[in-house]
Amino acid sequence: MSNETATSDDTIRRSSGPGQATVQTTTAGASAAVGFEAEWEAACDSALKGLDLNDALDLLMVFVDSRYAAHYDEIITRLRERTGAQHLIGASGQSVIGSSLEAEEGSAIAVLGLSLPGAELTPIAVDPQSMSDDVFAPLQDGPDVWLFFSNPFTIMTDQLVAHLQQLRPEITLLGGMASSHSQQQGCAVFIDDQALMGGAVMMGLSGVSVKPVVAQGAEPLGQPWIVTECEANTVKSLGSRPALEVLQETLWELDESTRERAARNLLVGLAMNEYKETHERGDFLIRNVMGADRESGTVAINAIPRVGQTFQFQFRDAQAADDDLRTRLSDLRDALEPDEEVLGALLCSCNGRGRGLFGEPDHDASALSEIFGPVPTAGFFCNGEIGPVGGENYLHGFTASIAVLTAGR
Repeated sequence: MSNETATSDDTIRRSSGPGQATVQTTTAGASAAVGFEAEWEAACDSALKGLDLNDALDLLMVFVDSRYAAHYDEIITRLRERTGAQHLIGASGQSVIGSSLEAEEGSAIAVLGLSLPGAELTPIAVDPQSMSDDVFAPLQDGPDVWLFFSNPFTIMTDQLVAHLQQLRPEITLLGGMASSHSQQQGCAVFIDDQALMGGAVMMGLSGVSVKPVVAQGAEPLGQPWIVTECEANTVKSLGSRPALEVLQETLWELDESTRERAARNLLVGLAMNEYKETHERGDFLIRNVMGADRESGTVAINAIPRVGQTFQFQFRDAQAADDDLRTRLSDLRDALEPDEEVLGALLCSCNGRGRGLFGEPDHDASALSEIFGPVPTAGFFCNGEIGPVGGENYLHGFTASIAVLTAGR
């Protein structure tokens, strides 16, 4: 059954079935669908049937359950030929995501078709054996926003992200690392007519508005501190006090319920922008606590802190992750211009989220539609997520990294 709403005189927002949604504005269009059939041909055809756009597609995002791994090339060819999409990008996943739906059980193919008049799209395929600067030449004078997917078993994604950040500090990267049901086997990334079993792919977007949402799922504990002594990944002192002493005091001052939640999922947050007078959730890069040494009073973390950096202990659980995602999405909704509509979304969710974290299906995908109404969405459960914090791009874990495309009404 179709559920159609007119969000303005000229914008139609429609949900017509599981995983399906369409938005049509005066300036752009988006439609998403999911094919659930066990056979790859039937899954492709079902997804194609669910797409509801009359305009030519400039970009097709494709996410394929790795149980179809033997047919990646055929799937990409079929989808691109049938849609006539100018460009295609995507990745494999152990599960895929559609509009208001996360297909964690059973094989599926998720697609998001975008009609973006006036947009310029720039594809890049990164071969792990030959990453010369010539490959990244389009970054220098190209788009500011890039979709990014990698095979983590064939390329060091964190190093590549850092390299791209160095080449072009102002760019925004949004995406994730491919996943599969059998670890390395079945991981692939897709660009135009290629299904690549190694490397990374990127698609630059200019002439279209893309807003990043990076929900790391963490809740702050206690107060922020200044790192006063550190070495490599070891924090020796916070506010001129032993770091472990500060941690123990922070936990002791919590109420019993919060202390129990935090003790199971302890993290740290490093502020990325020291020029802000106050720091909120989204200002911190979240990293794991690796251990502590009682004798020296130090705390080891999965990051390299620096003296003078703002530091705050954090924790993550289902409630914290839900609050963080809804806060990030609500902040974006409230910041939209009066004549601006959410057109569609790329949702890259950690494979540690989903039903396993929240105890219910479709959590992250449903949050998008609950806050914005039906949103054409496609994505997948990742081995790691890429997105900006404090204006710099990082590889994350247990995160929902979302590229929200907007258009004029």
